[in-house]
Amino acid sequence: MTTSDNGKVLLITGASTGIGRSTAIQAVEAGWRVVVAARSAEKLAALAAELGAERAMAVPCDVADWNQQEAMVQKTIGRFGRLDAVFANAGFSKGSSFIEGEHRPDEWRDMVMTNVFGAAATARLTLPELMKTKGHFLVTGSVLGRVTSMRNLYAATKWAVTGMAQAIRNEVASLGVRVTLVEPGIVDTPFWEGLQKPAAPELLPEDVARAVLFALGQPPHVDVSEIIIRPTGQAH
Repeated sequence: MTTSDNGKVLLITGASTGIGRSTAIQAVEAGWRVVVAARSAEKLAALAAELGAERAMAVPCDVADWNQQEAMVQKTIGRFGRLDAVFANAGFSKGSSFIEGEHRPDEWRDMVMTNVFGAAATARLTLPELMKTKGHFLVTGSVLGRVTSMRNLYAATKWAVTGMAQAIRNEVASLGVRVTLVEPGIVDTPFWEGLQKPAAPELLPEDVARAVLFALGQPPHVDVSEIIIRPTGQAH
């Protein structure tokens, strides 16, 4: 992959598949160096090899683990010396109802730790570096963080991310750090494995990745605060 190099570094969690993977590919094409993080070491290694070792680094990391995230940030700075943007993208849904089916409290706990605590920990550990570069923090929310149309706890975690993005912006906007909440509708990704996918149009991961690169590509005085992106035909 032959591309230009803008000298900037983007860290992406949840990067082994779907939106995160597509964002890493498009970011390298746009001149970024990237750190790709996720739990799947094998998939990350393959992605980093595809992107090129001189421009990409893979860091296996479970975002629900503070120590692993701390090590992820340290490795990023150790390799590239700076951090200009972070895309807190890791998340999943177990899809369990509040009243129907088998109740698995461990699955709920894991989902909250990844979707909410994980995103918050990514913010807390990377914002000090972003303050140095007047960088950009992006986080994956969901249309379900605006309109709850699924009967499970996943939607509540995404409402939490919506509030988290605004709380972060309240704290860092005056320091020159931009914050973007990316809220996709239905996207054709491995997210849906084991879940009942709605019978509706779908976005592709690269569609959402283009929205992320749009926000990243704005001049420093422009803060794209929120991007809600649905497939044509999805009403809610």
